[in-house]
Amino acid sequence: MAQNVVLIGPPGAGKGTQAERLAARLNVPRISTGDLLREAVTLGTPLGGLVRAVMARGELVGDALMVDLVRERLERPDAAAGFVLDGFPRTVPQAEALDQLVEGRGPLTVVEIQVPQAELVRRLGARLVCGACGVNAPPGTGAGGRCGRCGGALVQRADDGAEVVGERLRVFARAAEPLIAFYRSRGLHRAVDGAPAPDEVFAALERAVAGAGR
Repeated sequence: MAQNVVLIGPPGAGKGTQAERLAARLNVPRISTGDLLREAVTLGTPLGGLVRAVMARGELVGDALMVDLVRERLERPDAAAGFVLDGFPRTVPQAEALDQLVEGRGPLTVVEIQVPQAELVRRLGARLVCGACGVNAPPGTGAGGRCGRCGGALVQRADDGAEVVGERLRVFARAAEPLIAFYRSRGLHRAVDGAPAPDEVFAALERAVAGAGR
């Protein structure tokens, strides 16, 4: 049976790292909307042209365009056995569209990674990313290091500064609340504590995904 998983979590929850680990364990692709947007623009696909135009206007990519990007990605052969979605859906309309995209592909499991706000603020203040490719550095990496993927310099993200972190978390909470309520109402929502060490979080995530199929 296909393993179709959606991970939800605030900035700093470790969602991207856990999504990569879970996808590797399930032998399915991790599908990140950030990666999809960058790939579409880089490859110059028709959808990529639309994404580039939206970004050039300084606008956010809308629901319809994001759904088209995800639909195209799910049609690739490597996603036939399932997927781990990271960053999609972000809205209830996107979640409703995902229902249609996964129809006939097996059940959907939604796992929320929950972390106290004080811990999120601490993590984000210490987080480094590659200035070239944007990948997150492993937790605990010191300033002045290099990216393990491309060798680029590691820097603090501009929006990880203390003055904007609190507002980012409030924006996420407002956006995520109706999405989480949507999945709770359908019995698909699971939650794991994202505060412990990454290995403990991953073990809890595995149990949540395995238990959802029973």
